[in-house]
Amino acid sequence: MMENIRNFSIIAHIDHGKSTLADRLIQYTGVVEDRDFQDQILDNLDIERERGITIKSQAVTLPYRARDGQDYILNLIDTPGHVDFSYEVSRALASCEGVLLLIDAAQGVQAQTIANLYLAMENNLEIIPVINKIDLPTADVERVIEQIDSELGLDPYTHIRCSAKEGIGIEEILENIVQRIPAPRGDGEAPLAALIFDAKYDPYRGTIIHCRIFDGSVKSGDTIRFVSNQATYKVEEVGRFSLYRNKLDKISAGDVGYVIAGVKTVSDVRIGDTITRDDRPCLQPLAGFKDVKPVVFSSIYPIASDDYEDLAVALEKYKLNDAAFIYQKDSSLALGQGFRCGFLGLLHLEVVQERLEREYDLSIILSVPSVRYRFTLKDGIVLYIDNPAHYPNPVSIAKTEEPYIRAHMMMPEKYLGAIIKLCTERRGVNSTLQYPGPGRVELSYELPLAEVIYDFYDRFKTLTQGYGSFDYDLIDYREGNLILLDILVNGEKVDALSQIIHRDNARPRALQACERLKEEIPRQVFKVAIQGAIGGEIIARTTISPYRKDVTAKCYGGDITRKRKLLEKQKKGKKRMKMIGSVTIPQSAFLAVLKSDSDS
Repeated sequence: MMENIRNFSIIAHIDHGKSTLADRLIQYTGVVEDRDFQDQILDNLDIERERGITIKSQAVTLPYRARDGQDYILNLIDTPGHVDFSYEVSRALASCEGVLLLIDAAQGVQAQTIANLYLAMENNLEIIPVINKIDLPTADVERVIEQIDSELGLDPYTHIRCSAKEGIGIEEILENIVQRIPAPRGDGEAPLAALIFDAKYDPYRGTIIHCRIFDGSVKSGDTIRFVSNQATYKVEEVGRFSLYRNKLDKISAGDVGYVIAGVKTVSDVRIGDTITRDDRPCLQPLAGFKDVKPVVFSSIYPIASDDYEDLAVALEKYKLNDAAFIYQKDSSLALGQGFRCGFLGLLHLEVVQERLEREYDLSIILSVPSVRYRFTLKDGIVLYIDNPAHYPNPVSIAKTEEPYIRAHMMMPEKYLGAIIKLCTERRGVNSTLQYPGPGRVELSYELPLAEVIYDFYDRFKTLTQGYGSFDYDLIDYREGNLILLDILVNGEKVDALSQIIHRDNARPRALQACERLKEEIPRQVFKVAIQGAIGGEIIARTTISPYRKDVTAKCYGGDITRKRKLLEKQKKGKKRMKMIGSVTIPQSAFLAVLKSDSDS
C-alpha cells in the first residue's frame, strides 16, 4: 500500500554525520543483527571507509512500526556530502519525497548544507531539519537554531535534536519521517514508468538496475524497454534493498527497488533513463537528471600497453557505476594508447583512479589535470580545448579565455586573513564578505577554475584547521594570457606532462615539475637535463648527475696530464652515451608532478 511507503534521503555537509545516522536508523529498525553490524555499513567501498566519506549513493529499505501501530516501509537513499559528488545527490533526490537536512551542532550551517538545501527545494521536497552531535562539549544548539531561521529560511521550531553516535533522538526522527514526509503519488494500474537512479555491474547477473517506480508495476517475466535507446530485455528478478537484495514477486508504484534483466551490454543502461513495458509503454519519459558537465580533464593510460583492452572494459563497467564520469579514446607519444576522461573535481579524479586500480586490478598513469579553455583564432573559429596536445599554433590565436568559478567559503572569523591571502595568490577577484552570525564569516570570491583544481581545497582545509567549508559554481569564461608549457627530459618532449597554463604561473610550475622529476627519475650513466619550455624558450632547468666511475683511482702521484687524459676520455664516452641513451620515466614521476608544494 502506497500510503505506508516513505521515500527519503539524508543530506548534509561533509562530516556532519550522515553515514552514522544511517547506521543508527538501520540498527533501530532491526535490518541488521548487532553481531553483523559495522560502522559506515552503507559505505561498501574500501576507499569510503579509509577516507571516511560517502562516494556512492546507496539505497536500503527499513521496516518500521510507528507509535500509531501501523507498519511502514521507509526507503532510505543515502547521499554523498563532498562538493564533487553533488550529481549523485541530485539523482538520489529525484527519487524521494522528503529529506532529513542534517546540521552539526558544533559547526553549524556550512556551504554544502546550503547547496544541498537548494537541490532539495528544486525537487519540491519536504525538509526536516535535524541538529546532530548534541552530545559534543562544543555543541551550540541555540546558535544552530538561529542559523536554521536566518540562513536557511526554514521554521526553526520544526527541528529535531539527536546524537547519531549515542543513538539519542532516533525514534523521534523515524516518527517525523512517517508524519511529515508525504506518501508517494502514482497509479499502480497505469503503464510502467520507472526512473533509473543508479546501477552496478555483477559479473554473474549482468547489470543490476536501481530504480524508483512512479507508475505501474514490474515483475519477473515482463519485457521492459529503455526509453532512450529502445533496447528491450526480459525481466529475471525484481525486489527491494535490504542490506542485501530482497527478492519479491513484483514492485509497484511508490517502491524503490532493483530490476535484473540480463543486461550484458553495459552501455544500454543510462542513469536518468526511464524504464517502461514493451507491450504497454508510458506516453512520455520521466523528467531525467541535469546533464552533468565535467570540469577537470585528465588522460588515463595503462602502464603495460597489453592492458589497453582490459582498461577499455573496466572503464565501460565503471561508467555504469558513476554517471558523472565521461571518457573517450586518446593517445600519447610517451604513453601510447589511453583515454581522455572528464571529472567533477580533483577528489573525483583521485577516487576514479583508486577504484580502477583496486576493483579492476589495473596499473595506470594519469596525465596532468586540466580544465576546458576557449581559444578564438584570427579567422574567427572558436575552439574548446582541454588537452594540451591539441593546443593551436600560437601565431593563429587571437584571444585565449579560461573558465571562472564563484567560490563560497564559510569559516570562523579568525581564519579570514589567511584565506583572503590564499585567494589573492590564486588570482581571485570581486570578493564579497558577509557575517551570518557572531564569529562566523561568509567569503565569496571569483577565481579561475585552473587555480582551484590542483590543491586549493587541501590548502583551504589546512588553513582553516578543518573548520572551513567550500562550495563553488561555474560562472563564465574570461580572457587570460594562456600558454603551453612543455617538459623536456634529455631533450625529448614528454607530452603527458605538457599543460596549458597562465603565463604568470609558468615559471614556478615549470621549476616545481623539474624538481619533482629530478627526485623521481633514477640516475643514468650519463647526465640528464630536465627542462621547462614555452615554445623554443627554456624557462626552467635542472640536471640529474650521472653515475661516475673513478677512472683516476689507479693514478698515484705523477703528472696531472695523465689524470686529465683519463677524465677527457670518460667525458667523450658519456657524451656519446647521452646521444644514444634513452631515459625511462617511472610512474611515480608522473604522479609526483601532479602533487602540490604543500604535499611535499
